[in-house]
Amino acid sequence: MTTTNRPIRRALVSVFHKEGIEVLAEAFIKAGTEVVSTGSTAKRLAELGVKVTEVSEVTGFPECLDGRVKTLDPHIHAGILADMTNPDHASQLEKFGIKPFDLVVVNLYPFADTVRSGADEAATIEKIDIGGPSMVRGAAKNSATVAIITDPNDYALVASRIENGEGFSLDERRWLAGKAFAHTAAYDATINEWTAKHWPKPASIEQPVSEGETEMNEAKFPATFTRTWDRAHVLRYGENPHQQASLYLDPLNQNGFAHAEQLGGKPMSYNNYVDADAAWRAVWDFAPQIAVAVVKHNNPCGLAIGATVAEAHKKAHACDPMSAYGGVIAANSKVTMEMAESVRPIFTEVIVAPDYDADALELLQTKKKNLRILKVSEPPKTKTQFRQIDGGLLVQSTDLIDAPGDDPNAWKLVSGEPADAETVRDLVFAWRAIRCVKSNAILIAHDQATVGIGMGQVNRVDSANLSVERANTLADGANRTKGAVAASDAFFPFADGAEILINAGVKAIVQPGGSIRDEEVFEAARKAGVTMYVTGTRHFFH
Repeated sequence: MTTTNRPIRRALVSVFHKEGIEVLAEAFIKAGTEVVSTGSTAKRLAELGVKVTEVSEVTGFPECLDGRVKTLDPHIHAGILADMTNPDHASQLEKFGIKPFDLVVVNLYPFADTVRSGADEAATIEKIDIGGPSMVRGAAKNSATVAIITDPNDYALVASRIENGEGFSLDERRWLAGKAFAHTAAYDATINEWTAKHWPKPASIEQPVSEGETEMNEAKFPATFTRTWDRAHVLRYGENPHQQASLYLDPLNQNGFAHAEQLGGKPMSYNNYVDADAAWRAVWDFAPQIAVAVVKHNNPCGLAIGATVAEAHKKAHACDPMSAYGGVIAANSKVTMEMAESVRPIFTEVIVAPDYDADALELLQTKKKNLRILKVSEPPKTKTQFRQIDGGLLVQSTDLIDAPGDDPNAWKLVSGEPADAETVRDLVFAWRAIRCVKSNAILIAHDQATVGIGMGQVNRVDSANLSVERANTLADGANRTKGAVAASDAFFPFADGAEILINAGVKAIVQPGGSIRDEEVFEAARKAGVTMYVTGTRHFFH
């Protein structure tokens, strides 16, 4: 069988990050590999004892334009792109006096690092690599005869193949080429993400909008949507044990829940991330007030505001203690010893907060060794959401409490007397809390805490019944709906859903309105003397 291995006799090395290059240098020296290199890379290799030929010696032209042009030359690119299995290519190289490369080692200017550093526009633009991606793509295209290395983690592998004189097989070169194409694609996607945000379409450019479409914010919804994420963690499994899963991070954003610092407990699972992220977002809907959420299966089973974080947790847990078992807890304030003592007897998968008092952290670490303890320094900032569908991707702006109808001053009173200050306070709480409940959603609240939640039902009547049932199933038999308030995430299509809440004893309801049967719903509230406000804003959560 004919071997497809190609020994590595001549290499081109041009790397911004020099870490690990010592491994290559040692292999080059032992094997007597001819090395062509650029600028600071050549200098570093020479310091390590490698005999280096500068690119300018090969091209016959010095680096210029502050280093913007150095490898963009036929003497370099012909040596990369020549398919040495093609006799015509080989003869052309001989005719022009160009020597082929067997290996290209390149990593690119740190564009993402520069953006994250807060550098100005000029400095950011300077870190858009041009020659590097050209060499990478050229070598990857020519995997028939050239090995391309972009990942420093592969240096040891390269060194072993240099030293044994065998080089890489065709299958191995193709694998390396695939990695290289992924590398340059991600690099360009990162640049595109930055330019889309900082260089939007100017008002002077007018483009027709197709019939039935709305003119879009090009910075958020460009004509071609490109984003890139880097794999950070391979998870044990996905939503179920037979599914594979990984966590990927946005290279331009080193903040947010995905970058949580884990201070204790077992590794995070896929479901842990989903639930904890939902809880984390929920509590920040109430900032600057202190809030705690208890979440199970991406739905709150308790949410409350308190004078202290311990009080908020006790109120949130009291909503549905049974469902809280095995849940996730999030707080938007530092976890105190009092709260930690309250959490201690409850089986909890994850707790996430911006910080922890030292004694509270020690108690959780020592007494709840399996509890995943997360610290996230900043509130949620994600303004765009994605959902994959078969063959496509849905993109939308994040649902925040920022619509005109989220302001209680904009609410319209359609039934009963205007609510007093305490009732308005609970209605505002219920309206903010309903955003994080899966639709169809009905939420009953009292004293700025949930007491009953009906979520994820296919009709609003079932959600209303579920919220009342959960509010009134505590061991003490208390009727927690009487004198409470209720919120609905979307309009009542019929009066029956509202009547369930009214008959259970709620004194006030807030809902979006907009049904063709609004008057029937309003009339049911008027007949019962129940206060009802409409917001004109909906908070569906599918």
